[in-house]
Amino acid sequence: MTTFHSAEVVKTEEGRQYHIGLTAQEIASSILLCGDPARAERVSQLFDSVSHRMANREYLTFTGKYQGLPISVMATGIGCDNTEIAMVELSQITENPVLIRIGSSGALAPEIELGDLVISTGAVRLENTSLSYVMEGYPAIAHYEVLMALIQASEELGGRYHVGLTATASGFYGAQARTVPGFPPPREPKLLEHLEQVGVKNLEMETSTLFTLAQLKKGMRAGCVCAIYANRHKNKFIDTDTKSSAEMSCIQTGLKAITLLARMDTQKKNKTFWHPGLLASKNKSPKKK
Repeated sequence: MTTFHSAEVVKTEEGRQYHIGLTAQEIASSILLCGDPARAERVSQLFDSVSHRMANREYLTFTGKYQGLPISVMATGIGCDNTEIAMVELSQITENPVLIRIGSSGALAPEIELGDLVISTGAVRLENTSLSYVMEGYPAIAHYEVLMALIQASEELGGRYHVGLTATASGFYGAQARTVPGFPPPREPKLLEHLEQVGVKNLEMETSTLFTLAQLKKGMRAGCVCAIYANRHKNKFIDTDTKSSAEMSCIQTGLKAITLLARMDTQKKNKTFWHPGLLASKNKSPKKK
């Protein structure tokens, strides 16, 4: 009888993570994630400096400094399976990482316009990648500190944004209830209507795996902000100019959230969790003797 043994995360002969191609010296603990390599390139152009660039398969990573803070941006390609690979391999070479997805998505709520941002509080797990780790009812939720940092960043930047639930599908066409010529109709033709009825704001392809795996790995914090590129109610896609400005708004929100989280971590000192009381205690006037 053949016995199969569980193997550790695969590395190359040079000690690099097999898919993302990185070592611990080439990645920061604050990481922005996106699907599009061109977006990662645009993010890196906003860094103060870039010390490392690594391209391996569809994974493109830049590491450097932003406002004096060590930071990385990684393009993972599309989908939960790619996201899972990135997160598993990043977890082997980072200490207590923050992962913020700066993505794109389609709006389900009628009040959301093309070019708006959606900050995810949690994600409906329509994908099956996370089922390799947890049962179907397991919640996929953002880390509250990252969520608050993204909300504050959006407030300070002044753009239109929404906060709520995201749904994560395992594909772009049938999995998102699109009808494709030459193929049978999608199995769930009323999917979008049902998601809207239960309060889901937007639909995309990575976030629920991001949130689920981050909850499973001690010390990992994750959040997500997505620009709206499609309005599924009106069946409209964003134009080129609005897309560029929406993408930059999303990028700047993620970058600002990284700086706010660094400030929150400083305020925690010996505390495990950040809370608003830490601000109140910092601002208290010393008692007169």
